[in-house]
Amino acid sequence: MVPRLQIDDDRIWYVRNGAQVGDRPALLLIHGAGGSHLLWPPQLRALPEQMVLALDLPGHGRSAGPGRDTVAGYATAVINLMDALDLEQAVLGGHSMGGAISLWAALEYPQRVAALVLMATGARLRVAPAIVDGLLTDLEGTLNLIASWSYGPAAPDGVRQLAVRAMQEANPPVTRGDFLACDQYDVRDRLAEIKVPTLVLSGSDDKMTPPKFAEYLVSQIPHAELRVFQNAGHMLTLEQPDQVAEAVQQFLSRF
Repeated sequence: MVPRLQIDDDRIWYVRNGAQVGDRPALLLIHGAGGSHLLWPPQLRALPEQMVLALDLPGHGRSAGPGRDTVAGYATAVINLMDALDLEQAVLGGHSMGGAISLWAALEYPQRVAALVLMATGARLRVAPAIVDGLLTDLEGTLNLIASWSYGPAAPDGVRQLAVRAMQEANPPVTRGDFLACDQYDVRDRLAEIKVPTLVLSGSDDKMTPPKFAEYLVSQIPHAELRVFQNAGHMLTLEQPDQVAEAVQQFLSRF
């Protein structure tokens, strides 16, 4: 089953794996800029004894509707999806921009977030002008530049092409809006407000959100813990999917 839900002007596509296990909250995976649910590895989308949902944000992948140019706008779309699915709470797992969306949701809708899994993200996500401007002037070159910054040196060539293909298939104005949303986002002065358990995952060779971003999150969020994956870059979920899935499963087993 590949459901789509009409929510206001959006038609949101999502995939669900697993069934509800007791009172354990579902894990809702939120992808990064210019991406889709396909950038989540099967190991993470099909965790044992865990309901996992992965959506395509508005304007991405198989979801229709306008993309957003603010993290707040995407966070509202995620909460609207939870409402439509009758999910009172969820663990929000976000990669890069998806992590920013997860943090924003935890700050603005704290009663809806049971825990956070933050992957390759930060409290502030400034974007290089070469990316913001290049998405208008040299799309192919800019996508290749993003790809070159996205992976650690040990990533297989086949894996490296996944993010490029996803962005090539994306709507360029939506992708640029994503990066503008990241560039404007900053919650550094609010992290102490987050009271839920938080797992922060980082790649040791991440050039886009270096480990210091993750270390800052853990230093400011009261109940946060850090896991750094050696020889992984920004796309650590694809580079080391088994290790990432194991870390997330261990974290979720506490609920």
